[in-house]
Amino acid sequence: MAWLQVWTTGLIVPLLNFVAFAQDSGLSGVVPERPQSDIIVKKESYPLLRRQKREWLWNSLYVIEENPVQFPFQIGQLKSSKQVAVKSFTIEGEGANTIFTVNKKGGELYVNTLLDREEKAQYHLTAKMYDGNEVLVESAGDFIVQVTDINDNCPVFSKEYKGSVVERKKGTVFEVTATDKDDPTTANAMLQYSLTRDAETWDLFEIHPISGMITSKTTSLDREKKSQYVLRVEARDMNGRPSGCLNTTTVPITITDINDNMASFSNRKYEISVKENHKLDEEIGKLTVMDRDEPENKQPLFSILSDGGKTFNANPDQNKDCILVLKQALDYETRTSYTFTVKLEEVLHSLPADNVNEAITSAQVTIRVMDVDEPPIFNSYNYSFSVYEEQLESTLLGKIQARDPDRANKRIEYSIPETGLPFSIHPFSGELSLLRKLDRETKKEHTFAVKAQEQNSDLQSLVNITINVLDINDNMPELIVDDIYVCENDVKNTVIGRLEALDKDDQQATFTYSLLPNSNFSLKDNGDGTSNLLVKKGPFNLEDSSDYSVEVRVSDGGQPPLSSVTKVQIKSCQCDANRVYSKCKASKLRMGVSVHALIAILLCILTILVIVILFVMRKHYQKDSLASLKNIGEIHEQLVTYDEEGGGEMDTNGYDVSILTSACNDGSLLRHPDRFSHPSMYAMVQKPPHHSQPTACKGDMAAMIEMKKDEADHDRDGFPYDTLHIYGYEGPESLAGSLSSLESSSSGSNLDYDFLNDWGPRFKALAELYGVDGADYYHQY
Repeated sequence: MAWLQVWTTGLIVPLLNFVAFAQDSGLSGVVPERPQSDIIVKKESYPLLRRQKREWLWNSLYVIEENPVQFPFQIGQLKSSKQVAVKSFTIEGEGANTIFTVNKKGGELYVNTLLDREEKAQYHLTAKMYDGNEVLVESAGDFIVQVTDINDNCPVFSKEYKGSVVERKKGTVFEVTATDKDDPTTANAMLQYSLTRDAETWDLFEIHPISGMITSKTTSLDREKKSQYVLRVEARDMNGRPSGCLNTTTVPITITDINDNMASFSNRKYEISVKENHKLDEEIGKLTVMDRDEPENKQPLFSILSDGGKTFNANPDQNKDCILVLKQALDYETRTSYTFTVKLEEVLHSLPADNVNEAITSAQVTIRVMDVDEPPIFNSYNYSFSVYEEQLESTLLGKIQARDPDRANKRIEYSIPETGLPFSIHPFSGELSLLRKLDRETKKEHTFAVKAQEQNSDLQSLVNITINVLDINDNMPELIVDDIYVCENDVKNTVIGRLEALDKDDQQATFTYSLLPNSNFSLKDNGDGTSNLLVKKGPFNLEDSSDYSVEVRVSDGGQPPLSSVTKVQIKSCQCDANRVYSKCKASKLRMGVSVHALIAILLCILTILVIVILFVMRKHYQKDSLASLKNIGEIHEQLVTYDEEGGGEMDTNGYDVSILTSACNDGSLLRHPDRFSHPSMYAMVQKPPHHSQPTACKGDMAAMIEMKKDEADHDRDGFPYDTLHIYGYEGPESLAGSLSSLESSSSGSNLDYDFLNDWGPRFKALAELYGVDGADYYHQY
């Protein structure tokens, strides 16, 4: 059997589970058995070959990392025991023919570049051997080139570390960890930890060399002296040998606080001034407390010695200082100062405390009470009085008393702020009395406030007053009856109804019932405040016109006893055997009217009478006013408008011109004495002064209309006009102009119409209409 040997320049170690060992001395090696199988491999331009049992023998190949390569250097050689005159070798795989090359003829294996194990620790290659005809003599075989590690990496701390430890406590702090990229199976990556020797921390902390756990060695750590330490941790490979690579990191360690210091007052004596009207449960002063521990670890307890605790309280605030709070009201006139001792205690987690000999645990406090002008103080926080209803006015209910707490002792004035109450109070004595009677059935309790105010001062106080109205027997009982009827076949002692009563008073009532005499009915007491109505004599006739009503007197049995009489109407009915009626005769209604209802009815009647009298008086006054107007004589005439087309006599509009006629008879109705004469609406023609004609009526229609308008505006008793006509006015916007001759005077004509007098008596009225006697003047409308 032929042998293939690999010569290496380094150590020979087993590689893979199929490698056999061989030496130059000719010791036989172990060749791994391969299964006998025929594998046909087809090569291009070559005949098919039958694969035979592999004759490779491998030794491990090693290359030291980081070994500088100036020229390719040999790391091994491929040999074959087969007797082949001419043979050649090739390699394939990772780094083949680049990082690694082989001498085809001799089989020497070379490395061409520097290798780094941390980048790649192994290279997998495949070797093949051919004969001189390039025929595959030995099939492919895999082998590994392993890169040998050197200590070329130092330890690295992966993160920054921060630790803490409770003061005055010995124990674990935390763990640090470093890593090394070198081969972990060699000493190159085996680390050991240590602390840099430091005079401040050497005796306080230590670190485990393998695990890197940091612990505190002593219980003397005090946060109040030093709250943080900085350790320098070293990590060295090569198992900590001096030749190993070293790296360091700094680790800050914080000392956390516990309550190991006694709280202390900042002073031994305190003096505080407080006004006497200071509110209860509010701060009056602060005693500052010093504690070197953190605020969350402060746990002071305060207490007041002697009798000061009756008036004041001592409590810690959020900063754990001592707050003094007022517990009872102060009074300068009673006591002007208080002196007491406040004691401070604290439960510590570590004894003895560092400042046990320095802490001030008790302080003397002096409270100075300051005088203020205070409002009046009532003798009681509230007052309650009772009074029977229906008591007379000015009945004394009780007395309210207040005083000035100051030394001035000013006079107090009393009043009731709320108005409309049935109570009054004397302004100086404070006596409370009734203004009017009270009715318990209307209101059982009255609540109001009384004000006490110092004289000549704005200081005042209020107190609540409660008046309880007590009941008396002042309400008559009221009878309550159901539907009561008699049947035609009712006989003696038949129960026809049940009588009950109601009393508005709160007193326990014992009702008794009785009937007025001359009645065909009787009563039977049921013993429970009710009574049954019985028939004395029967039967009855539905056609009988007799009145079956009864008058029932009911008494409440109170003090004094009150009673009422009620007339109860009883119907007569046809009934069956079970007294279920089917037909009843109409009966009179129950005649019972209360006093209050009667008063209301009378007031309504009186109000109606007053309204009727006032209405009659008003009508009478208006009638007199109209009668005075009708005394003026009337002349029925017609004024005809000429701006309409003629359609006969019915086209004319008639108007009552009696007022115009009266104006002609009495010019004072048309003119006021302080005014000038009004212009006439008729055209006036200037006449010679020697002519004398009868004077026509010179009534001024415009003045009359204005007067009537004024009367209509100011006369409250006169009837309003439905319409107000203006005569002879067509309006300024008329294009056709006016056909009326009433405004002919505005045309400026100076024609003499005196010739109309010569036409005879038939034209006398027309001549008078266009003529005038006396001075010439024009009336403009």
